[in-house]
Amino acid sequence: MFEKILAKIAKVLNEKKIPYMVIGGQALLQWGEPRLTEDIDITLGFTSDRCPEVTTLLQKIDIKPLKEATGDFIRKTSVLPCQELTEGIRIDFIFSFLPYEEEAIRRAKGILIENQKVKFASAEDLIIHKMFAGRSRDIDDVKNILIKQKENLDYSYIHKNLQEFSSLEGYKNILKHFQDLEKDI
Repeated sequence: MFEKILAKIAKVLNEKKIPYMVIGGQALLQWGEPRLTEDIDITLGFTSDRCPEVTTLLQKIDIKPLKEATGDFIRKTSVLPCQELTEGIRIDFIFSFLPYEEEAIRRAKGILIENQKVKFASAEDLIIHKMFAGRSRDIDDVKNILIKQKENLDYSYIHKNLQEFSSLEGYKNILKHFQDLEKDI
């Protein structure tokens, strides 16, 4: 069911040349140890100014914004929460505005699903996203990716970006935390 929805979304985004990458639990299925996930998270390569365009596009493939998807909510969170109507799956479209996100979208890996190329965050960028989120399940996901992808990861890329994030309020030790996880694995 998730595969069909991902392929349907990717087809429309690819046709309209909208930059994107699948993140979260669906990307984890590609790079780490699968775990139960009930939604789809997709980062779009532009700001929420283009929300009306995205909403119109999604409605053509039976994806509708949820009631809380007001203009105020979207401006504050940079998230357009939606639901795929056939299966009832929640899909969060995250608008990006950081140079890092632009780079991560460029680095996304195209994986063929249901005869459609779906762009997933690279393993390195998924690690960075999960370290930034910092919840215990995200840290467990990072450990799983490190175990599964250990030999294939670009650690200098991860370190560089986590170092940049360490200048943000509340993220001072994000690089050290990741380096401690590396040592444990």
